[in-house]
Formats: sequence, C-alpha cells, structure tokens
Amino acid sequence: MTATAMNHFTVLTDDVETTVRFYREVIGLAQGPRPPLGFPGAWLYAGNQAVLHVVGGRQRSELRAGVIDHMAFSATGLAAAIAALDAKGIAHQCRQQTGSGVWQVFFHDPNGAKVELDFAPDEPAPR
Repeated sequence: MTATAMNHFTVLTDDVETTVRFYREVIGLAQGPRPPLGFPGAWLYAGNQAVLHVVGGRQRSELRAGVIDHMAFSATGLAAAIAALDAKGIAHQCRQQTGSGVWQVFFHDPNGAKVELDFAPDEPAPR
C-alpha cells in the first residue's frame, strides 16, 4: 500500500455552526454534501475535495487535543488574510520560513485546533 494524497482532517466540536462559519469566513472553505452519518456535523470543501470534516454532538469537556499538532492549507492573498484575521480579532503569528521563503500564518479555530495557512514566497510582506 502507498498513500497517494491527503484526504481530510476532522475537527471535533460542541458547536458545529460556529465551527463551520469560522472555516467558511476565515479559510474560505465551502460547505458541501455530506452523507447522513447519524450524528451532527458538516463537510467543508476546497474546490471539489472535502478537506475538513466537522463532527459535533460532543460536550466541550469531551474535546481534547490529540497528537496531531496542526492542519495546513495552501492559500493566496497574504495581506488580505492578515487583515481578515485582525478584523475578526483572531490572534495569529506570521513568519517566513527559512530556506523556502514560504509565508506561514498560524492561529487557532474556535475549538482550539491550530491552523496554518501557507502563502507563496513572492507574496508581499505583511505590514
């Protein structure tokens, strides 16, 4: 067996609506088709690929961090992304990766999951 691509990440939440809104408004994912799985949740898409599964129906006290540190998305529009995070009051860290020059922006979703957005090295530096 050989893995050929990353399929999706799953985020657990006690508030599906807020989590979906966050990933739509901040990351630009689109809510799309999801099979009737028998528990609350949503599938969020980048293009035609469901890249993030949101699973609800748990109490906040049942949510805990696992061994995965963060999820990363390729993105465009570094300055606009920083402005949107600032406008929403979302704390973030922006740095340029040594060697590759890729811009990385890190922040947390409403459930505490760490998110990374990666931007091309030729994007203008944020102010």
